[in-house]
Amino acid sequence: MQNLAGNWQKILRPYRVDPALAQELFAEITRRYSEPGRFYHTLTHIGHVLQTIETLDHYLENSGPVRLAAWYHDAIYDTHAGDNEEKSAGVAESHLNKLKVPAGVVAETARLILMTKRHQAPPDDRAAQVFLDADLAILGAPPAQYREYAAAIRQEYGWVEETVYRTKRRKVLESFLERPHLFVTTELFERLETMARLNIAAEIETLAL
Repeated sequence: MQNLAGNWQKILRPYRVDPALAQELFAEITRRYSEPGRFYHTLTHIGHVLQTIETLDHYLENSGPVRLAAWYHDAIYDTHAGDNEEKSAGVAESHLNKLKVPAGVVAETARLILMTKRHQAPPDDRAAQVFLDADLAILGAPPAQYREYAAAIRQEYGWVEETVYRTKRRKVLESFLERPHLFVTTELFERLETMARLNIAAEIETLAL
C-alpha cells in the first residue's frame, strides 16, 4: 500500500494539488478497490497495471493521464451492470476536477477509461495502446498466475450459472484469439503475445469440458 500511496502522490505532483484533498481521495479510491466481491479487480491489479505502464513510459509524451486512467479505470466494478466504464470515468472526472487538475488531463483520463469498453486502441493512439496493453498484460502471465486470474474472474461472476458463464466467457476469449495482435506495443507483443495465446487457448479448453 505504501508504494501505491507514493505512486499516487508522484502522479499528482506536477499538478500541484492540495495534498490533504489528494490523501482524502486516495483513501476513497483504495476503499473502492477493496470492496467485497472483488477478487481480481483489486489494488493488486492496479499495482500491476502501473508497473507495466512504467516499462512502456518511453512510448508516451505525457504519461500523466495514462497513469491516472490506470488508477480509475475499475473504480466502479459491478458484474451485474453494463456501464462500469462510464461510471468509472465519472468518478475520475469528479475527483480530478476537485483536485483542480487541468481540464485537458481530466478529459484525456476519462477518454482512456472509456476505451476499456471495447479494448481496442487505434493505430495512431500511443496513450491508448500503452494503457490497454498494460491492462491486458495478465493474459501473458505464467500459466499458474493466469489460472489464478481466471479463477478470480469466475469468483467475481459467482452469481452466474455455470453453463451460462462457460458459454459467455468462452465467447470473450475466442474474440481475443481472433485478433491479429493481443498486444500493440513492441515490448509486450514480443514478451507476452505467445504466452497469452497459449493461456487463453488452455482456458477455452477447460470451459468446454
